[in-house]
Amino acid sequence: MTLTNDHSDVAALRAFNRLYTNRLGLLNAHLDQSPFTLTEARILYELAHAQALTAADLMRILQVDRAQLSRTLKRFADRGLLEKAEHPQGGRRQPISLTALGRETFAALEENTRTAIGALLDTLAPAERRRLIAATGIVSDVLSKKTGGELHLRDLKPGDLGWIIHRQTILYVEEHGWNQEYEALAAGILADFVKSFDPAREAAWIAEIDGRIVGSVFLVAGDKPGVAKLRLLYVEPDTRGCGVGAALVSACIERARSVGYHTLSLWTNSVLAPARRLYQRAGFILVEEAPHHSFGKDLVGQTWSLDLRER
Repeated sequence: MTLTNDHSDVAALRAFNRLYTNRLGLLNAHLDQSPFTLTEARILYELAHAQALTAADLMRILQVDRAQLSRTLKRFADRGLLEKAEHPQGGRRQPISLTALGRETFAALEENTRTAIGALLDTLAPAERRRLIAATGIVSDVLSKKTGGELHLRDLKPGDLGWIIHRQTILYVEEHGWNQEYEALAAGILADFVKSFDPAREAAWIAEIDGRIVGSVFLVAGDKPGVAKLRLLYVEPDTRGCGVGAALVSACIERARSVGYHTLSLWTNSVLAPARRLYQRAGFILVEEAPHHSFGKDLVGQTWSLDLRER
């Protein structure tokens, strides 16, 4: 499903941008009681945090045009804030660095900025502050195409089950056009999981990166002795290919083996190609498939099985 031309998404992002720039005062001619514009402050920041940047480096990092950057650097040089050196390999690429006055000037700007942002955060309740900081991390990860920090698998906490149903349903609607029948199915599976949960034979894992839920999987006792089921595996789209799914599947397999199951089975659909590749790499074998109409679509259901006695 293509979302590029979704006007509501565009409007939402523009509204966020207006709110953000207003609250932080980014539309002011000068920032934080300083003589610098936002662009000038960013140039000072980059020069203060990197060694021997050239004008070309600054153009690439900040995506500003050559004429604008040239004028700004000239103003800085006239005020004694920066100096240029000869490039070790010669040519016109001259490394730029801050002078002692430039470093003092940047330090004062940095302190004023910290004070301004701190004042904004002080107006928020602790819970609101945590939500805001978590949200900025997500925005940064998405726009920089990063997946965040270290992957962590944990046990269930209150609220996780509702979140899993919510996220899986939304993802299957967006990616495959399924309807709310899937939401009802997932809710039923998890309701049964809670009602009959046996900690000696069953388990669940929540995958987190920097405190954000990015996936989950469940180990459920099967209908036959010695057989367990892997159920409701999901991974957030922006973390696929980063080892999240593999870690969840591996945790499920190892727990099933350690508690004495001889077979681990799962049911999926042929359209869920990334998940099927995960199962194949883990050693699962396709044992049955059949067409069915579910979730508003004609699908091909598949049963996969892993012999836990084989290592």
